[in-house]
Amino acid sequence: MEKEYILLVREKLEGREAPPLCYVHSCGCQQNVHDGEIITGLLVSMGCGVTDSAESADIIILNTCAVRENAEQRAYGIIGSYKKLKEAKPSLIIGICGCMAEERETAERLKRSYRHVDFVFGTRTMRELPRLLYGALDKAPFAVCTEERDNECFEGLPAVRKERFRAGVSVMYGCNNFCSYCIVPYVRGRERSRAPGNILSEIRELVQGGCRE
Repeated sequence: MEKEYILLVREKLEGREAPPLCYVHSCGCQQNVHDGEIITGLLVSMGCGVTDSAESADIIILNTCAVRENAEQRAYGIIGSYKKLKEAKPSLIIGICGCMAEERETAERLKRSYRHVDFVFGTRTMRELPRLLYGALDKAPFAVCTEERDNECFEGLPAVRKERFRAGVSVMYGCNNFCSYCIVPYVRGRERSRAPGNILSEIRELVQGGCRE
């Protein structure tokens, strides 16, 4: 489905004088950082450019962390700061994703108190980003996509790596051990492993691109 909407978004953006700039900010662990690289890759595949500044962005995606209460409060602070950016640029599109988005109360709180946010998606629904962005470009109402897809392994999704010589490669997602101190099974789902051939193929491509670690 994401390929269909990638093409639809590209068609929608082709008429612009310049490609919209996307800003992806990832909080928390290395898995979140890698998720942010995939999100950036999806946005670039739809015809977006990349910026390191939220102020210059046309599309902002905040990739949140929920490992501690402080991390969540910090995320809400960042989301609140985006309100002024939206007031200055009403066409700005703001999406929230990551582990916080998987918590049931988060989407309701965003809908109620952070009306400048356009959509929310979870750690297991990254493939839905093109569809959500297409809707936001069409001025669709606030949208939430966090339904569970525990069999999902993100194969075939593009990624824009932050570093040329070092990269993270996922071999599995989620966890089956419901430890009392850990939120991973709740926000990333049950354990599912990637096919060994796909892991090796990704590593070979990284090495061919100059990656050493």
